[in-house]
Amino acid sequence: MQRARRIPLTIAALAFLPLAAQGAPNLDTLTTTQAAADLCAGKYSSETLVRTMLERANARADLNAFITLDESGALSAARAVDAARTVGDCKPLEGVPIVVKDNIEVAGLPTTAGTPALKDFVPQTDSPVVASLRDAGAIILGKTNMHELAFGISGYTTAFISGAEPGVRNAYDRSKIAGGSSSGNGAAIGARIVTAGLGTDTGGSVRIPCALNGCAALRPTVGRYSRQGIVPISRTRDTAGPMAVSMADVALLDRVLTGGDEIVAADPRSIRVGVATPKLANLDADTKAAFDQALARMKASGVTVIEVDMPGLMDLNGAIGFPLALYEAYDDMVTYLAGSGSGKSIHEVAQNISSPDVKETYDGLVIPRKLPGPDNTLVDAQPAYEAAMATSRPALQALYDDTFRQHALDALVFPTVPMVAIDSNPESSSVGNFLTHIQNTDPGSNAGLPGIQIPIALGASSGLPVGIELDGPADSDRKLISIGLALESMFERLPAPTR
Repeated sequence: MQRARRIPLTIAALAFLPLAAQGAPNLDTLTTTQAAADLCAGKYSSETLVRTMLERANARADLNAFITLDESGALSAARAVDAARTVGDCKPLEGVPIVVKDNIEVAGLPTTAGTPALKDFVPQTDSPVVASLRDAGAIILGKTNMHELAFGISGYTTAFISGAEPGVRNAYDRSKIAGGSSSGNGAAIGARIVTAGLGTDTGGSVRIPCALNGCAALRPTVGRYSRQGIVPISRTRDTAGPMAVSMADVALLDRVLTGGDEIVAADPRSIRVGVATPKLANLDADTKAAFDQALARMKASGVTVIEVDMPGLMDLNGAIGFPLALYEAYDDMVTYLAGSGSGKSIHEVAQNISSPDVKETYDGLVIPRKLPGPDNTLVDAQPAYEAAMATSRPALQALYDDTFRQHALDALVFPTVPMVAIDSNPESSSVGNFLTHIQNTDPGSNAGLPGIQIPIALGASSGLPVGIELDGPADSDRKLISIGLALESMFERLPAPTR
């Protein structure tokens, strides 16, 4: 783990000693919304909050959650905020520490995209999404680890390691995966190191880590947030996405990123959701039990829940996902690198990839622009890409539109991931595990829809987090968030993991 403008550990340790006397907040129960309110009311200083979070980040280095922990930069920013603060008159995130996935550009800090070739690339300007957070008063605590180049769902990366073993580790059980590709955000928020972060999502990359680590997330409608200054995979599918300990925090970050008005919780009796049977496949016992209990609570609170059929959903999705992501990855990365100032080419990036699964994907598919074909052959990706864009994707979007309209649905609800976190090892990055983990998150991504992830329970036998997702019609982000705020109140907040 890199530490920008590193503080000597002996000094840092001494600095942390007086925190209890300063009335440091309890990170196990703190939310972003509460932190912003506390700081504005003068209950504690931003410097105290930053020191508390840095202390926990260093204590949980075994999670591999950070690539760069900006200790001196965050403390300096906190002191400046404290010196300028007017109690009772504050910006929405004034003095609140936020973490940023390391494929999003932050001025003055490396943007590695989790890959060795970019380890020395330091942008001079913030990406627009980070600039919005800073304008709202947020402090960037550090850049978080991720599945290399965002090409995976396990977070098992060998490129950047701060603990004893490779891979970003689950906040509730470090022998398990944190999910990906926004792995470090999920682990850091789940471990209550921080209360919020900004990630990216192509096929599930903010929702899967939050499902496995017990946090909330929004994948917005594509185009809701700027994609400038973000290392890409797919221009059709990529988006930034807020991740936080609660839906109220996600709503706050969305308001900051869009400049919109405050969103209030929907009346549960006005909510109508559908359960599509294709998204109930492959559930483990803990996930099925938690999902069934969640549906029962929703119904008891007045939510209308109906079963719907979406014929051909998974077949349509299968014709879109890989062709879009693998074909667009080449052009989009070439364009990004040429304009980034990194001085790297796509071939230099590919040559230095550390994680075997990502190396195989880049060398075998992205660079030669191929797709897996029948009988273990490789075929030209362009025809499949063109067919996906011209035929399969419009058909998938029409299927969603018809389902929402015919049943008068506000959203579809389903388990975000079919299973709780699996063991963290090289096999966790297998193609089979990848396909199972994106089973439910990928279709909405390919259709360009917004989706929210809400933690609902710890598995009865595993003790690991389970989450539900709700996907809404395109551009229904505000309504979807209002539904999430209503549903979140039906479920108890997950307890912090033991340490």
